Amino acid sequence: MEEKINNYILMEIRAGAGGEEAALFVSDLFRMYQKYSQKNNWQLKVIDEKRTDLGGLREVVFEIEGQDAYKKLKCESGVHRVQRIPKTEKSGRLHTSTATVATLPLFQERPKQINPNELKIEFFRSSGPGGQNVNKVETAVRIIHLPSQIVVSCQSERSQQKNREKALKILSAKLAEKEREEFEAKVSQTRKEQIKRAMRAEKIRTYNFPQNRVTDHRYHKSWYNLEDVLEGGLERITKLCS
Repeated sequence: MEEKINNYILMEIRAGAGGEEAALFVSDLFRMYQKYSQKNNWQLKVIDEKRTDLGGLREVVFEIEGQDAYKKLKCESGVHRVQRIPKTEKSGRLHTSTATVATLPLFQERPKQINPNELKIEFFRSSGPGGQNVNKVETAVRIIHLPSQIVVSCQSERSQQKNREKALKILSAKLAEKEREEFEAKVSQTRKEQIKRAMRAEKIRTYNFPQNRVTDHRYHKSWYNLEDVLEGGLERITKLCS
């Protein structure tokens, strides 16, 4: 079971504060994880994405399969902050934007039984950049878990059944993560402050473009090779967690 957890994960990146600049930052982070996956010979597949007209991503959900993927990326969960002058900023003013990253372990088999009566399942057409429909058949699936109000969607597969199965797998992982967080909150509030349990509400890293600096606030360390990090050079950072 441990091997499956380490080798098969789901990642979500969502735009936070900063409007269109935050969406562009999501695109940068997604590309960073793509490059890092290539360096590790991992397989990455996009599950769902919502693009903006300027080429940004309001959110992107993807799965990664490969040796020690969860071990190396589990501490990426949290709020990532970028400080830079946007291309659309005429006055040259420095902007601060944020994005949230979540890393969840997945299983080859679904470990948790879900009551079908607690699900609302909707089908819709897969969409491309700018929201345009790219599939005339309603193969994309959205599942709402009514008790928790957790919503997952999948449009990466060509068949409705495969998208449904994958969405259920993602929902199972999210429910398991929710249970873990609730249990840890009851046992000890201090667990949320531990370095290796990066809660999503915390700012974990800053990408400062004017200073060419990446700072991880949990480890109080900075690296002055921002471009290399965004090109997938995460090894020096991820090894502090793994």
